[in-house]
Amino acid sequence: MRTLLLVVVLLAVGVAGYGFYRGWFQLSTNNTDQKPSATFTMDREKIHADEEKLKEFGHGAKAKPADQTDKVKQ
Repeated sequence: MRTLLLVVVLLAVGVAGYGFYRGWFQLSTNNTDQKPSATFTMDREKIHADEEKLKEFGHGAKAKPADQTDKVKQ
């Protein structure tokens, strides 16, 4: 059980780190009127754009083996 919890925590930290690296998430702080505050922002447009790129990458990989078999037949 302990190992499973460790894996889940490491996975969450990895996804959060990758999200900050790709610009999906932003964290900003503000200190006005002696009251500190923090704002967490998620950019859904960037997430969807990366998701579409990943889908296109998968479709390109599926198309290549068919092209290779056509070359072998010739």
